[in-house]
Amino acid sequence: MNAKSENEAEKEKKLTITNRFGDSLENYELSNESEHMAHAYPKKIPNRKNGILKNNDVNHDTAYHEDVDLADILGTNWPKRAGAAAMILNNKSKTSIEPGICEDMKPASPPTLPKVEPEEIPRITVADYQPLIEIPGTDLAIGSLVEVSSPGANEDLYGVIRWIGIPPGIQKNVLVGIEVEDESNLKNVLTSDGRHNGVRLFTCHEGRAVFVPANRCTADRRFADVDNTSMAANRVSNNQVKKFGVAECPAIYGSVPPLEIHNSEELASICGKFKGIQGHHNSCYLDATLFSMFTFTSVFDSILYRHPGAQDIRNYSEVQKVLRDEIVNPLRKNVFVRSDRVMKLRELLDQLSSVSGLTCEEKDPEEFLNSLLSQIMRVEPFLKLSSGQDSYFYQLFVEKDDKLTLPSVQQLFEQSFHSSDIKLKEVPSCFIIQMPRFGKNFKMYPRILPSQVLDVTDIIENSPRQCSLCGKLAEFECRDCFGSLQAGSGLECTAFCPKCLKTFHSHSKRSNHVSKKISIPKDFRIMADHMVVPRLYMELFAVVCIETSHYVAFVKSGSGPDAPWCFFDSMADRKGEQNGYNIPEITCVPELTQWLTDEGARSINETSTNDKVLPEHAKRIFCDAYMCLYQSTDIMMYH
Repeated sequence: MNAKSENEAEKEKKLTITNRFGDSLENYELSNESEHMAHAYPKKIPNRKNGILKNNDVNHDTAYHEDVDLADILGTNWPKRAGAAAMILNNKSKTSIEPGICEDMKPASPPTLPKVEPEEIPRITVADYQPLIEIPGTDLAIGSLVEVSSPGANEDLYGVIRWIGIPPGIQKNVLVGIEVEDESNLKNVLTSDGRHNGVRLFTCHEGRAVFVPANRCTADRRFADVDNTSMAANRVSNNQVKKFGVAECPAIYGSVPPLEIHNSEELASICGKFKGIQGHHNSCYLDATLFSMFTFTSVFDSILYRHPGAQDIRNYSEVQKVLRDEIVNPLRKNVFVRSDRVMKLRELLDQLSSVSGLTCEEKDPEEFLNSLLSQIMRVEPFLKLSSGQDSYFYQLFVEKDDKLTLPSVQQLFEQSFHSSDIKLKEVPSCFIIQMPRFGKNFKMYPRILPSQVLDVTDIIENSPRQCSLCGKLAEFECRDCFGSLQAGSGLECTAFCPKCLKTFHSHSKRSNHVSKKISIPKDFRIMADHMVVPRLYMELFAVVCIETSHYVAFVKSGSGPDAPWCFFDSMADRKGEQNGYNIPEITCVPELTQWLTDEGARSINETSTNDKVLPEHAKRIFCDAYMCLYQSTDIMMYH
C-alpha cells in the first residue's frame, strides 16, 4: 500500500470514529458557552440517520482538524452531551471501528472502561479571560447604559455594562457582560448571575446577567444627551417624550445649592406642571419626602457629600451619586426630576435594605427614611433621647383632650414629652414629628394646626430655662405643675427659681408636688444675672400630608416668617392609561402663611366647621397632616 493510500485509510478511520458517535451528536445544538468554538471547528459531517459515513460525503479539498477535542465543540459540559464517547475520547482510546458499522450493530459486550476522574476534565478560570475597560472603537465602557438587540427576546433589552473582555479561544471577538434592568423579556435568553462558562466575571441577581457580542450593544437612547441639531437626537427626544412627557433630565454633577426664593413672584416663576419629582408606580411617599428634604433647604445636605467610611456598605457611593447627581441636583437646577431617575434610587434601596417593595408597593415616608438614612447612608440620628435611644423622627403619643378643637403641634409635642418623661440631650438640626394618627385612616384629632415655630427649650436636658413666674434663671422643675398656671400652658410652667418654687407650692393644692433640681452649666450661671435666658426655637419648613393613600407636601420656599409656601403633588395629573405617565405639579399657596397663624387658623376653623367647605389647600394642611419637618438654622450650620 503506497503512502497516499495509507493516509486516506487513516483519515477514513479517524472520520469513522467521529461518525461512530456522530448520530447522537447531530441532535445537540451548540450551547452559548461554546458558541465561539463553532467558528474554529465547524461541523463537517452531514446528518446520516444510519450513522454511516460515505466517502462522497467528505470534501477532500477542505482542511480537517484531525485531532479535534470534543470539548472544543460541545463546551465544558461535553462529557454529559457526548455520552459513551466521552469516556473513550477522554481516555484517549485508540479503538478502531470498521467503516460501515452503524450504532445498532455495535458489539453486545463493550470493553470495561476506567472511571473518569473529574480532575482530568479541562477547566476554564477567570485568568483565561482578557478583561477590557471599554469596547474598542466605541464610547461604551464599563458602567455605560446600553440597549441590546437579542434574537431570543421579544424586544430590545436595556441594562448597564458590568464586564468587557475577550473569552478564551477567540482573540478578536469581544464579549460584553450586561446586567439587564427588566427580566420580563428574558424568557428565551440564556441568563446567569454574572457567570460565563461557570466563571464569575461580575455579580448580580440570578437571571439578570446576559453575555453578548460587542456588536449587539449600542448606547441606550433613552438616556442619550439631546442635541437638537441631529436627526438621531430628535428620535431620542421623541422617545423620551412618549415615555415620560419630557425629553431632558440630564444628571448634574458637583454641588448645587438649594433654591433661593425671596417672594411670591419668584416662587410663581418655578411653579406649574412638569415641575418637581415625577411620580411612578406608587412613588408618592418618596417623591413628597424627597421634595421636602432637598428643594429649598440644606439641612440634609451632609447626606450628599459625606465621604464613605469603613463602616459604610459597599454600595454607599453608588447610592449617594444617584441621590445627589440624578435627583437632588437636577431638582435644584432644573426644578424637575424624571421618574426613571427616581426608580434607580428605589431599586437600590429595595436591593440593599430590609424594606421590601420599595419599587412598586405603597409605603410610608418613615419606611423610606429608615431605609435611606439608617440602613444605607448610616446617617447619625437627629434625635438623641435622655433614655439612651436615638431616632430619626418622633411619633407623638398623647391622650385625646376633648376640649381641644384645633390643637397645635406645639401643644401635642409638649404633652407627649411630658407624659413620656424624656428629654433631648441636645438641640437637633432637624426634627421630624409624626402626627398622632394610626394608619392611613384613623386620626386622633380631625384637625391639627402645624405650628410655624416649635419651642424646644423645655425638652432639652441641662439647658438653661426661665422661671415661669419671674423670668429669672430657673433651678427647679416640677412636672406636677404641668398646665397649672393657665389653660393650655405646657412645659414652660414647670420651671421655677428657688424663691418662686417655695411661694407657688405653699398653696395647699400643690403641697404634695415633687420637684427636682435642674442641672445648669457653670459658665451660664455666672452670667445669668446679667442676661435674659434665651429660648430655643425650630422653624417649620415642610408638612407631608396624606389622603386616601396618596402623599403630597406643603414646602416653605425659604427661611423666615414671610417666606411663601408651595404645594407639591408628584401625580397631579396623568397622560394616557397603562402605558402613560404622571404629571407632577408645583402650586403657589400664598394664603398658607396667614392660615398657619393662631388668628388665621382660629378664623378658618370657626367659619368652616364642615371639612367639605374648607378651601382645598386648607383642608389638606389642617385635616391631612401626616408629618411635620422642623429645622434649626443655627444648629444645621454645624452639621
